[in-house]
Amino acid sequence: MRAELQAETEAERLERRAKLHELLHRLRGEPNLLLPFHQALALRPKGEHHLGLQTIEVDKVVGSVDRYEDFDRHFLPKTPHTLERWKRLRALQLEGVEFPPIEVYQVGEAYFVKDGNHRVALAKATGQKFIDAHVIALDVPVPVEPGDTPKDLLLKAEYAHFLEKTRLKELLPEAEEIRFTTLGRYDLLLDHIATRRYFKGLEEGREIPWEEAVVDWYQNLYKPTVEAIRRLGLLRDFPGRTEADLYLWVMDHRYFLAQELGVDPGPEGAAESYEARFGGVWKRLGGGLKRQLKAFFLAKGREEF
Repeated sequence: MRAELQAETEAERLERRAKLHELLHRLRGEPNLLLPFHQALALRPKGEHHLGLQTIEVDKVVGSVDRYEDFDRHFLPKTPHTLERWKRLRALQLEGVEFPPIEVYQVGEAYFVKDGNHRVALAKATGQKFIDAHVIALDVPVPVEPGDTPKDLLLKAEYAHFLEKTRLKELLPEAEEIRFTTLGRYDLLLDHIATRRYFKGLEEGREIPWEEAVVDWYQNLYKPTVEAIRRLGLLRDFPGRTEADLYLWVMDHRYFLAQELGVDPGPEGAAESYEARFGGVWKRLGGGLKRQLKAFFLAKGREEF
């Protein structure tokens, strides 16, 4: 009876915590959802293998196969039925009952519960650090991390699709990760590759294999532009964005300059011009002053400026 009373009291506190978390997430505009496993499958796993019984970190259990709507992001029960089930398990735990291991899928550094959602909720609520689990690992090209949101999973799914279409990691194992903050951008990269392939074919008078076009795009368009962005420290002017985000913006600006000036400024010139026009206020002022000084010295024949 004492165990049941304590479990009842803890369940009431847990319900209040769940409501508070829901309110805080709404005020912050943040999702308060467990990650659904079907979104992890969109990462295009190449296979799976059983790792057997392992002890895993409770904090890295972030999603569920089929009960993701019953718990919030912190694995707190959201429905009366789920809370009642949690309360019964807590009473049994207080009486000394040991529970069997849970079953999870491992995707990168994160785990999704196949069986044992309420046991995970119990472990998280009571501050348990580790839990025994039968683990099935998925082989994915883009790993999931414990702090990922549903949007992060969608972005990573798009990246996985891009890697599958381009085989970039197979063709260039040293290629760096290409991450966006906005959905739908990897399709633009595929357009860049296709365009590069078309014009390269015209220049060389031959059919360019897709794989060659991918390597050529990365080595002669993407990588030089990102390197120019890094040299200028341009990313500091756009907090919350990535180098891939800026790559697309600088490439659009490069096309605009080529149309306006009648000559391609190249990656460095496009990045410098983008910085002068859209960078921080001091950079924009400095860029304007530099153009004025350059015009002044050129007018006096001082080409060495």
